[in-house]
Amino acid sequence: MLNRTHAPLRIGIFYEGNPLLHVSNYYTYCHYKRSRISLVGFQNFILQKLSEFENINTEKLVIAENHYFRGRINASEASERGPQLYNDRVFEDILMSMGVNTHYLPLRTLKGRNEEKGITTLLSLTAYRLAVAEKIDIAVFFFFDTEYIPLLQMINAIGVRTMLLKWDFEYINNDSTKVVTKMSHDLYQQASYKVDMIEEIEYGIANENPLIMDLFVTTVEETKERIENLAEEEQDRQTGKILNLIDNYGFIQYPNNNLFFYRGDVIGDFSDLKKHDTVEFELKPSENGLKATNVRKI
Repeated sequence: MLNRTHAPLRIGIFYEGNPLLHVSNYYTYCHYKRSRISLVGFQNFILQKLSEFENINTEKLVIAENHYFRGRINASEASERGPQLYNDRVFEDILMSMGVNTHYLPLRTLKGRNEEKGITTLLSLTAYRLAVAEKIDIAVFFFFDTEYIPLLQMINAIGVRTMLLKWDFEYINNDSTKVVTKMSHDLYQQASYKVDMIEEIEYGIANENPLIMDLFVTTVEETKERIENLAEEEQDRQTGKILNLIDNYGFIQYPNNNLFFYRGDVIGDFSDLKKHDTVEFELKPSENGLKATNVRKI
């Protein structure tokens, strides 16, 4: 075994797609914040909480593994989804731009409903394999089901610490279905580190904690206010690196939520842009927050 006394602690983050979607929908449609969860802000929050639990600086923590698991509809059904399919693909592009490994299994139809089968097994095997191979020191999980109790027990037994983030709420989604999100008490007790996210978020919003505010994608109103507060000369000098380019759009690294831009937002030839290029751009309000416009390669 390698001596890792002075090496950073390696974090593995494992998202189950449906719970993540339910949480994001709750804050978008039911919570007064009316905003989606920012994965960039979420990962920064995880690092900060772990630095407190471990009593070390965040510089001593590194996200070594990042994995997302979800069931996926087949091509025939996807062709009928229209805008929803497009939104799903944009979210997948965001995951890729952040270096998140995506794992999909086909959805199975049971009694006329699409249901996920095998996601729990796939996530558990992936996390356990990485823990046994000594690729991670701490595993952070975004799931709620009691079926994951054996996974936490086995990972804890080999000395890898675990962290669970608990959300308990219910809401009616856009197809009038009641969604209940509640973490099993027995599962929660298995974790080395426990975080009650409802409590953390409500307290953080009330006290305008930047770490909590950055958990949310910037709203249109907040975006407009932010741009109005920028000096005119500062708008002209925004710079960043391109994180990813896909077809006719791309992403630029920008705190706290990476910026989206279309081919039509580029000054010059879109095809001349490459990943990691430094570009100059201006900020513009969009439906989902900030976007980049007048993007020009430096």
